[in-house]
Amino acid sequence: MPYPGKFWLLIMEMLAGKYSKPQTIKIDYFLKAFMPKDDDFEHQTCPLCSQNTLILTERETEVPYFGKVYLFSMTCNNCKYHKADVEAMETKDSARYELEISSEEDMKVRVVKSSEATVKLPHLATITPGPASQGYVTNVEGILNRVKYQVEAAKEMEEDEEAKKKAKSLLKKIARITFGQEKQKLIIEDPSGNSAIISDKAIKSPLKVKVVEK
Repeated sequence: MPYPGKFWLLIMEMLAGKYSKPQTIKIDYFLKAFMPKDDDFEHQTCPLCSQNTLILTERETEVPYFGKVYLFSMTCNNCKYHKADVEAMETKDSARYELEISSEEDMKVRVVKSSEATVKLPHLATITPGPASQGYVTNVEGILNRVKYQVEAAKEMEEDEEAKKKAKSLLKKIARITFGQEKQKLIIEDPSGNSAIISDKAIKSPLKVKVVEK
């Protein structure tokens, strides 16, 4: 069951990037194997510390069964500010992907997640888009590791013993999912169409975008 309260709110805010100022999220190691050389632009002005220590990087690569994508990132050597995003070269329709994680083999399923995507792990966590939201190419295990990292960080910041117990319960749940001992749904919704779960098991459907009437 989900865990309401301040502790759960803290985890949600961390996953949304509210506390990501000092955090550097690197592109997953296995992706580097088929990446071409970067196009780097050094000595740019950092939007956070205003120093000319920002490096802009652009990569073009092919993601099997999804197509060519651009990977953008900016990293400041001074304040460690980091921002990354992914964008499909071809225009894609908004989409919703759903995958039932049921085995260790599912940990290898590749995931493309843009900064505009919402990632849902029902009864576990939700990663929402925001000013500090990151885009990346990873796999299911990478998504779970991100949630695990934020739960662990929130647990260390928490003083309430009951909240710490809830965190331990969440971490045990993540471990069971990782080892295929517990099933878990993974849902990605992206109005930009720049995200995907690349698996025959994944169910893709059009994303119903809510129109706000003025």
